[in-house]
Amino acid sequence: MEFTIRAATLEDCKDISRMILELAEYEKVSDQVKIAQRDLEQDGFSKNPFFHGIIAEVPEHLKSKEGHTKVGYSLYFYTYSSWKGRAVYMEDLYVMPEFRGKGIGKALMSKVSQLGLAAGCTQLNFTVLDWNKSSLDFYLKQGCWDVTSDLGYHCMRCEGDALEHLAQGGL
Repeated sequence: MEFTIRAATLEDCKDISRMILELAEYEKVSDQVKIAQRDLEQDGFSKNPFFHGIIAEVPEHLKSKEGHTKVGYSLYFYTYSSWKGRAVYMEDLYVMPEFRGKGIGKALMSKVSQLGLAAGCTQLNFTVLDWNKSSLDFYLKQGCWDVTSDLGYHCMRCEGDALEHLAQGGL
């Protein structure tokens, strides 16, 4: 299938926002999405962006049933491992259902990996839902490994009132 992978631009935020909602619906957590297009514009395309993005785009003659040419995306950012040094974290990897199985997801992940290596990163990190067997299999096929099952690490989060309380020095 004919497609291109390119850096996301400010003008892509409308489509990225759409695909974030599609991903959340697929993951059965659409009620968790609290950001809007404007947040993406501010957070990804300011002087000091919080994230970077890439877009998978098909030619007009291959557009989706709904008329979209932007059919996949990945958001990523740089982190640091106290053991390994520079790392890249892939927050999202999404391809619209009708375009899956055509090499787009692999191309997006490959591009994030290339960008990470170019920035001196030694690892690519990301999470995947435990019930998403097709994605788990895809990632394992790419040479990735399951940190939780192999090393026992759990991904933790603090948010909302608990984050506010923690920030105030609370117990």
